[in-house]
Order: sequence, then structure tokens, then C-alpha cells
Amino acid sequence: MDYRQLGTTDLKVSNICLGTMTWGEQNTEAEAFEQMDYATEQGINFFDTAELYPVPRKENTQGLTETYIGNWLDQKGNRDDIIIATKVVGRSGGTWFRDNVDRTRLDKPQITQAVEQSLKRLKTDYIDLYQLHWPDRRINLWGNSRGYVHHENDDHVPLEETLEALDEMVKQGKIRHVGLSNETAWGTMKCLHHAESRGLPRVQSVQNSYNLLNRLYEQDLSEVSQREHVSLLPYSPLGSGVLSGKYLNGQLPEDSRLKLYPEFGRYAKGPAEIATVKYLELAENMGISLVDLALKFCDTRPFVASTIIGATKMDQLRENIAAFDCVWTDEIEAAVEEIHKVHHNPAP
Repeated sequence: MDYRQLGTTDLKVSNICLGTMTWGEQNTEAEAFEQMDYATEQGINFFDTAELYPVPRKENTQGLTETYIGNWLDQKGNRDDIIIATKVVGRSGGTWFRDNVDRTRLDKPQITQAVEQSLKRLKTDYIDLYQLHWPDRRINLWGNSRGYVHHENDDHVPLEETLEALDEMVKQGKIRHVGLSNETAWGTMKCLHHAESRGLPRVQSVQNSYNLLNRLYEQDLSEVSQREHVSLLPYSPLGSGVLSGKYLNGQLPEDSRLKLYPEFGRYAKGPAEIATVKYLELAENMGISLVDLALKFCDTRPFVASTIIGATKMDQLRENIAAFDCVWTDEIEAAVEEIHKVHHNPAP
């Protein structure tokens, strides 16, 4: 296991981060405990969760993932050994996240309540990395990330107001560091500007989708990461399982994510499948698995601190963790770039 500095903090996070968004929906608490036990035995010290989880978001399951983690930490008594990252939802119509609101917003009252709720579920006094799950302002997100639509009259909560609310939580010792998620280069640089000019918390990380099928992060945010020392924590490194190859040729395994939730088909579209076949052929030619290729690709990018993996079954978790032992060569790098030139970001 490799341990890397998170942003400019004194935190050393494992280069593998345990993702948790299926716990409480596809995974029971006992299964979540088994995953956390195995992950920590392998040297993983970094867990990522969110107040929204599990996914798909539902009022009757919301918060279960944090609760499972909190119960595990309480049972193990190892809170200070684990770096916990969680997230606050951005603007949405999910009224169940807060008391007496018609929309979730990234303002001081809602952030304050969200932090308190997460602390209670996680059974901890502090959160190591508190991330904005997505912006309060309107931008293209998730499967609609290609291009940009401007909303000049958007009544978003200003980033400085959100950072001021987070600053209060930092001063109270309830969160240690701040991060972003599903954010743009403009949003990241604006936050850094407010931190420098107004003494507000410095964003230390960005958690965005990044994988062989979606390398949009490289177009502008990778430069921000390296010049400003803001770490990328890539999620969906396997493209929701597509980069395992299990969905090729129309396969739809029982209990798989796309079988259960076909709406999450962002990476399973035609152009992405064509690219996936090419990456599979490359992996086979190199004597490694497609999972090895996809995960080690993320791990070897200089702007990545920790790659977020997720699994519903223990054999998947074992395979994912083992993939980071793959040896990345100049030959593999060059071959990946040749495929990328032809199949450029087929699933943004």
C-alpha cells in the first residue's frame, strides 16, 4: 500500500480509498463490516461516504451508510486510525435531508445541520475531509457533462458564503479539511482565491468522475491539481463496472448495478462499449486483466492521491485491491494513449 499526502494537509491517505455508496441498499451492515475489516487488513486507511448514501437516493435509506461506518468505528475503537471523508448534498429537491426546507442548499444553516447529523451517524467528534457533493449553482453534471450551459440569473449561494459556513465548522473542530466534488476548474480556483484572500478554508481535494472512458479532468482540472496541490480523488474508476468487461456483448449479470438500476447507464452506451473492447484487447495483450488496467491507470496519474473503489461482493473487493499491484509500463501507457486518441472520452 502506498500513502500519499492529501492536498497540502498533513494527512497521509492510502492510494486506495474504500467507497461505500452501496451500503444500506445493495449491502447489509454485516457485509459492510466485512468489507471494512478486509480493507483495513490490506492497509487501507481512507473511507469515502456521504450523507446522501446509499445510492439510489431514497428518504427511507438516507444516512444508513454513515450509520454502518459509525457502528463499525464504535465496535473497533479505531477512529483515529481511519481517515473519514463524507459529503454534504448540493442544491436539490431532496427535502428529507433537512428540517423544514423546500430545497437543500449550501448555506450556513443547512451545512451546520448536515455536519451535526453526519457526526451523529458516524459516532465521531470530527470529520477528516468534508466535501461539497455538488455545487449549489447550476452546471452540467454526471451523464450530461459534455459542454457547458450558462445560467446567468441563477440564484446560487455564493461560494464565499459556503466557505464561511465551513470555516465555522473548522474553528469548532468538527471538520479538519474541506474538499469539493463534481466541480469545475472555475469553481475550484474561485474557492482557492477566497481561501487566500479572505483566510477561509483551503480546498484540498476534488472528487470527480475519472476513468479510461471519461478523462475530462485532464483538460483543465489536472493543471489546477498539480499547480495548486489540490488532489484528485477519482470516483467510478471502473465506470460503474463497465470497465470490468462484465456488460460486454449485451451481458447483464443478475444483481449487477445496471440490472438493478438501468438508469445508471452512463458508461454503457455504444461508443463507450467500443472503447471498452479496445481496452480489453490491450489488457489481454499485456497479460493483465481489464480491471488491472483501469484501476492502475488512475493510480499512476500524478494528480491522483487516492482512487475510490467500490464493491458489492468480497471477490470484487479483493480483485480491485489486488489490481493496484499491477506494474504499469511505458508500453502500456503508450498503448492506452493510442486508444484514447481514437476513442476520446466516450462517456463524459
